[in-house]
Formats: sequence, structure tokens, C-alpha cells
Amino acid sequence: MLSGLFGNQNVERILLFLFVNEQCYGTQIQSLLGVPLTPIQKGLQRLEKEGIINSHYEGKTRVYQFSHTYPFRFELEMLLKKAYTLLHSQEKKQYCFIHKVRGDLKSNRLSDRNKREDLLKFWEKLRKVKHLSFHVKSRQKEEQSVKIGKADIVVQMPSPSVLIFEEKGYWLLDHQADTAFSNSFRWTMDLNALLISLEHLRYGTTHPVFLFHLTPTQSQFLKAVDEHLCGEDTYLGNIFWNQNEIAFHWRTIGPNKNSQLTYHYSF
Repeated sequence: MLSGLFGNQNVERILLFLFVNEQCYGTQIQSLLGVPLTPIQKGLQRLEKEGIINSHYEGKTRVYQFSHTYPFRFELEMLLKKAYTLLHSQEKKQYCFIHKVRGDLKSNRLSDRNKREDLLKFWEKLRKVKHLSFHVKSRQKEEQSVKIGKADIVVQMPSPSVLIFEEKGYWLLDHQADTAFSNSFRWTMDLNALLISLEHLRYGTTHPVFLFHLTPTQSQFLKAVDEHLCGEDTYLGNIFWNQNEIAFHWRTIGPNKNSQLTYHYSF
């Protein structure tokens, strides 16, 4: 799409990945996009030489990000944002990095029978949730913010396949309760389709805002079936869980937002 302008498809891939995720390293792009490493490394070196990006080391890994001193950074990000909105849904999903469960997915893929069993085990964990802590990192236009919060959760079960989470808590400032909030989410299990759907009930139970369809892809791990579009916003997410908690990682990307959310549910 922009390769003619940038003169190189791999440079386009790098810039789109940085627009979505803010930082990257070569092998990360290689694995998520399924492209050779050497051209990606050359593209990163070229962009750094031209002052568009810069890099630093985190341990032994060289991490790249947009240079804050690049004079056309804002204009470049507007162009990349437009290009991202025109991508096919599966391409959008590739560019969004969300927390990945450890282990070899290919060797741990579940049969339909095991998926059903895993969903039922997960459902029992959902029923027992009592507390939530979360971390939200967001960008809106040129502004960036990081917020944390905590909440207590009351779980309602209007039917065996439906759970409603009523959340009441506080955004924290310097680790102290600051601003109160409340939320309501509805989880619905469909064992025939091997799915759990999640909806936000900000407009009430009769006008839900759909967020995700999630399905087990390996033991104790659920992944969004596809990226979801709500207006101009894209939602992606996955969940992994164990005996101690449920960790829900999700992304929201839109014309004026780019948020990474991590929810930790405990019992």
C-alpha cells in the first residue's frame, strides 16, 4: 500500500508495526508477520540512519521506536493510521501485538472435546471471580497515559450459560483511591460453537456493545476468533488462566486511540 512511497515493503511493515505497538525488535516482526529477518534488520538500520527511528538495548535485545526529534513524526503517524484502517482484518490482527502465552501452540492444539472441557473449567473460574486489578496504557492523538485501578466484582448468573460482572472500584493515583468507576460486562458461553462472547453493558442489557468471541486454542488459553470492528475502533484480545488468576490482555485501536489493557481477575 505504501511501499511505493517508502520504496520498500519491509520498511512499510516496520513503520506500521511501530505505529500500532510503539516499539519493536527484529525477530518480533519476523515471527508475527512471517517475513525473513535479514530484510527487516536492513530496514531498521536504514530508518535509524535517516533519523526516523532510534534504538536502545533491553538486556541483549535491541529495541526500536519512533524518534521524538523526527520533524515529520506526527504527519507520518497520520499517514500510517490511514493505511492501517485500510488493511484487511487478518492483516490488522497480525500487526497487533498482545501478550502471547508461552509454549508451542502447534504441539498443544486442542481437539473439540478438549476445547469443550477447557471452556467448562474456565467457566467455573469465571463464576468465582471477586476482584480485579488492571493496567491501561493508552495514546490519544499526541497524548500518552498510564492508569491503574482496582475493583470488586459481584457475579450474577441469570442463566447457566450467562454471567454478568458488576464492577465497582477506583482509578488509583500514587497508589491511592482517586476516581470511582463502575462497569458491567456480560459473558456468554456457547458450547456448541465452542465460544465465549464478551459484551459491555454500558447501555444496559438490551443494548450490549459486543467486544469479543473467544475460543480455546490450547490448554488454559483463549484467543479472539477475529479482530472486531466497533465503529472505527478495532478490538483484539486473549486470555490465559490458572488456579490463581485470569489474565485478560486486549488492545483497542482507533482513529484517536491506541490502548493496551491488562486485566487480572482473582478469586
